[in-house]
Amino acid sequence: MNRILYSLLGLALFASCADTYMESYQIKGSSSVSLLDGSKLYLKVAKDSTLANFDSCEVVHGSFGFNGRFDTTRIAHLFMDDQSIMPVVIEKGDISISIDKASQKVSGTPLNEELYDYLDKHMQLMNRHQELSHREAQMFLEGYDEKTIYEQLSIEAAELPRQKDSLETHFIIDNFDNVLGPYAFRMMTADYQYPILTPQIEEIMSKATPKFKGDFYVSEYYKAANEIMARMKGEISDSQ
Repeated sequence: MNRILYSLLGLALFASCADTYMESYQIKGSSSVSLLDGSKLYLKVAKDSTLANFDSCEVVHGSFGFNGRFDTTRIAHLFMDDQSIMPVVIEKGDISISIDKASQKVSGTPLNEELYDYLDKHMQLMNRHQELSHREAQMFLEGYDEKTIYEQLSIEAAELPRQKDSLETHFIIDNFDNVLGPYAFRMMTADYQYPILTPQIEEIMSKATPKFKGDFYVSEYYKAANEIMARMKGEISDSQ
């Protein structure tokens, strides 16, 4: 009987100790998008190469919420059915989500504030790049010759990619040891048809910390990119 009591006590102590390492999060959301009303929302987190459900709720009259406990700060994605809406950092504190037709934003906690400041700046650069085509067409309609159009727009067209690369690189380096660095790296490489090594990636990896290099996606991407590069150079054969 004493052995059973000691075992139960040990389990209780273990659970108590484990609970002390858990943190609480609370998410309150609001939406002016009528399509979301009555919908089921899911928070999904990456588990190796798949997504797993982390929490769920229903939108009622434009309001929704999540709350719970977690042991590791992580990036989640807010989903409606199979449609990803936006990223959310699951971290300690009161998190606010705002969704309308023009924008989606998460605020209230440090990493979420930093992430959405970065996403806003990134979007501004992307919008400026798209505006160049519109300005080119507008100048043509206004009677400008091709040489003048080229002279006015070419400098900005060349500068915007440099600004984008600089923004991405500095953000990743500044966040090597938290969840934002690997997430931004995944965003940066998502449009590549296959893993490649660019000067930007080489610069990032040359400065990377062990924690960043140990991230599952970063590690698998960099390994695959090096293997592809080695095959292209003939350093290893396709049969290896």
